[in-house]
Amino acid sequence: MGKGKPLILLSNDDGINAQGLMNLKRAMKKIGNVVVIAPDRPRSSCSHAITLHKPLRVFEQRDSDGDIVYACNGMPADCVILGIRVLCPRKPDLVIGGINEGPNLGDDIIYSGTVAVAREAALEGCCAFAISVAGFGSVKYDSASMVAQWLAKQLLKTKLPLGVFLNVNVPNLTLDEIKGLKITRSGFKHYVGQPEKRIDPQGRVYFWRGSEQPISTPLPDTDVGEVDKGFVSVTPLHVNTTFNDFLENLQDWERNFLKSMHIKHKR
Repeated sequence: MGKGKPLILLSNDDGINAQGLMNLKRAMKKIGNVVVIAPDRPRSSCSHAITLHKPLRVFEQRDSDGDIVYACNGMPADCVILGIRVLCPRKPDLVIGGINEGPNLGDDIIYSGTVAVAREAALEGCCAFAISVAGFGSVKYDSASMVAQWLAKQLLKTKLPLGVFLNVNVPNLTLDEIKGLKITRSGFKHYVGQPEKRIDPQGRVYFWRGSEQPISTPLPDTDVGEVDKGFVSVTPLHVNTTFNDFLENLQDWERNFLKSMHIKHKR
């Protein structure tokens, strides 16, 4: 690896052979040394799952560019830990999840393995972002790659606060069609519908998920709203999910619990 260059770790949830990961690697190689470790198969919607009860295996291979990359039988969060603690010669300067095929807006953030890459990196004290394209099929990876490269350059100059990471969504447009970049809040996007009920060959009932349909409200200054208008959305997130504004509302519970449970407070 070239001395003095930034060290950039890449992963995803679409798998080691995903086109988005390849495009991201090519863009990042122009600005730094790159280490790639990703799941050996698609792990979409795995959220922040980790592997505890079976061996984690890492397989070295060469991608279609001839570069050495690493496939792992675990989850995206596992890949980040192995990348940071095992594969990288030092702590990476930047960790990126993506480029994901499909948006990660609103409720998607909870389920996304792509976002989990950035979150796990933030837990490790690394600067990180997740990047997704808001489209399926005929995905404009070139546009998202250029956006990722620009963001990487900004983050290599301006560090994020500890525990903060970015969730980035790029409209599925050519670079010339993108209207700009907006700093946003997480918006409203939720999935509704019944899991599909089916019968297996033995006559047993099972359910198949994935047919639920998203409903969303494209409000201004939200990721949903600004991507809908053609802007790149950058949403700062934090690993601490405490809702601090509501803490004081629950303070009476501390006193009422002891009284209602007939517990004598021991000093």
